[in-house]
Amino acid sequence: MYCWYAINVQKWPACLSNVLTFYVRDVYTLRMDKKTLKPDDAEFFALVSAAAFTNPFSRKRVEIDRKITNAPADASWVQVRPEAIKEVTRRIEKLDKSGPCKVQDFRKADRDLIKYFFLFDVYHQFNQDFDRLIVDQIAAGPQPVKVPFAGRALAELTKRGFSQDLANRYFSLFYQIRKAFYFIEHSLIGKCPSMRRLREDLWNNIFTHDIRHFEAYLWDKMEDFSTILSGPTGCGKGAAAAAVGRSGFIPFDEKKNAFAKSFTETFIPINLSQYAETLLESELFGHAKGSFTGAIGAHDGLLSLCGRHGSIFLDEIGEISTQIQIKLLGVLQDRYFSPVGSHTKLQFQGRVIAATNKSIDRLRREGKFRDDFYYRLCSDCIDVPGLQQRISENPNELDELIAHTVKVITQTQSQELIDSVKEVIAKNLGKDYHWPGNVRELAQCVRRVIIKQDYQGDIAVGQEDLQSRLLAEVSAGTLSAQEMLAAYCNLLYQRCGTYEQVARKTGLDRRTVKKYIQSSREE
Repeated sequence: MYCWYAINVQKWPACLSNVLTFYVRDVYTLRMDKKTLKPDDAEFFALVSAAAFTNPFSRKRVEIDRKITNAPADASWVQVRPEAIKEVTRRIEKLDKSGPCKVQDFRKADRDLIKYFFLFDVYHQFNQDFDRLIVDQIAAGPQPVKVPFAGRALAELTKRGFSQDLANRYFSLFYQIRKAFYFIEHSLIGKCPSMRRLREDLWNNIFTHDIRHFEAYLWDKMEDFSTILSGPTGCGKGAAAAAVGRSGFIPFDEKKNAFAKSFTETFIPINLSQYAETLLESELFGHAKGSFTGAIGAHDGLLSLCGRHGSIFLDEIGEISTQIQIKLLGVLQDRYFSPVGSHTKLQFQGRVIAATNKSIDRLRREGKFRDDFYYRLCSDCIDVPGLQQRISENPNELDELIAHTVKVITQTQSQELIDSVKEVIAKNLGKDYHWPGNVRELAQCVRRVIIKQDYQGDIAVGQEDLQSRLLAEVSAGTLSAQEMLAAYCNLLYQRCGTYEQVARKTGLDRRTVKKYIQSSREE
């Protein structure tokens, strides 16, 4: 084609033939210069692309990073992750030998791989900067802090062919990803299988199972996805909720060189059980001046304070009345609400995270929890494991939690205090203590040992007490068959630590065992 033009344009006026010759040559060269990935490069880039959107708390991500680095099957993610990042950097340098490459430099068929490859690289270049920013924002509180590295990060993205708008959005997404990793990793201690699943579930709750879908369709629409966290009292549901609530998408404001809002303001928790119903309604929805005795001024409710990209945490959701359930159902369905004593419609822009230590299934059967409210809340249901279950899965879990708790309380990693706590627990409680107060009880145990060098456990709800009560009620003939089975399942759970083991011992399926155990604890 180029040869034909080169021959025939000689017959045209010189100026026109020169213009056309250069134009055709440039178009032809541009088409021919589109980079094509070699098969081995394409395979490597596909792995990195997969790593970029795979849940970092999943086993799949570890396997991908092992393949990237050719690491052995028993290598941990802590070992392989830095090496995977180094290998990506090396490949980037190889690509850039003739100058910085852009997404558009490659064939259309390869651009998705290249896009995620570049995003992976830029994100990891600024990991430590994001971590410092998170720490600085925690210290600053509600005032958004300046982002000193924003210009460099945005320049890296535009250098790779992303438009200014896309670069801004990806920079905001990087911040969200880093916040989520930071809070899930640092707030939820433990390496047992149930805690690994919890971290994986929380990540999916924030970004869905495929972050590509989140980035393409849902980054500004997650307020419609409500969540229920369930688990025994003191197991860490609040920490799990906070990890999600602080990890919402917050856009970057280039003019202010700061993110639009502090994540310390985007998570609004409320314990529903601490308010009388009349006060709870006002606390949630607000009230107009004069709406009831003592309402000397208007009051903004928590729903109005929870803005776009924010989350409200409704703890003890199983305690609220049917009337409040109906009003909250309206908020979830229509996204509008009215303060008490007002007809003004206000928009709710946030996301709802609810938690309970009660069996919602039982509350529904008893007519205390509306089915329509449940179905509007249950976009995602996540179980937070109790401490006994965690220890039964991994005996080292208790040691890790003791060390973490000592560090949180004293701001030091004192091995002397850690050993002291371990010694008291081993001597007074033994390895079979069932920790009825869960992680919250463990924290108080550590404090008690620091103060008194003693902790005797929660005898009031101990296993011996439960066993004695069960035997007494069986002897007295006061238990129904269902109540007896529920109490027996709970007793076995305290000994075994998992629903699966109780199911094997009783011959029941796991869901039935879980139902009986939860119902027994509520009585």
